[in-house]
Amino acid sequence: MKGRILVVDDEETIRDVVRMNLEAEGYSVDQAEDGETALGLFDPSAHVLAIVDIMLPGIDGYEVARRLRSQSDVPIMMLSAKDTDVDKAVGLGIGADDYLTKPFSPLELVARSKAHVRRLMATREKTGGAEVAEPGDEVVEAGPIRVDTATYSVTVRGEPVELTAKEFEILRLLASHPGRVYTKAQIYQLVWEEDFGGDYSTVQVHVRRLRTKIEEDPSDPKIIGTVWGIGYRFERGAVR
Repeated sequence: MKGRILVVDDEETIRDVVRMNLEAEGYSVDQAEDGETALGLFDPSAHVLAIVDIMLPGIDGYEVARRLRSQSDVPIMMLSAKDTDVDKAVGLGIGADDYLTKPFSPLELVARSKAHVRRLMATREKTGGAEVAEPGDEVVEAGPIRVDTATYSVTVRGEPVELTAKEFEILRLLASHPGRVYTKAQIYQLVWEEDFGGDYSTVQVHVRRLRTKIEEDPSDPKIIGTVWGIGYRFERGAVR
């Protein structure tokens, strides 16, 4: 088995479709029809992905995702019939890694799932020392930021900061090239390793969350600047 995936949805038909497609790819699937059951089943040492519907009886999917993220770096994919930018922003803002709108293509769900699991495994290998960075690339230091790619750790002004995997990769990308402007499409393609679909909210939400963790005043960012209408850059002024 390639790993265990937790699927949470109150519709049995959807759970069965997701389960069959994931099992066909070699994954083991645990199922839950409500939030309370999902939280009881979740095992951060065993699960490699959680696929969570938003509209659940009792504890809703947003709260399930928030609690899962508080105890694990396991990727979380939200499922929902709601497709507004606000709904996506809420899901991504609480720590989810992806958002898929119903009705969805099983092939797309499987492809996204495999990509998330692949990145999680790569991250864990690096953290455990199984994969060694090239000499000179282990640490990126820019202004108040120190990014250690060997241990996946970050300090800001000497203080450790906890980042999600996506936040870490965005920071590493920008800090490695101070002053260079990256479009939202470029950030998405480089960090998510997928073709950009034109939805800017995913990148915007992750940058916003990153700023709350590294900026002294997130409303007036001095480290990660916005180039309006284009994208973001690590400010050269932060390096001095």
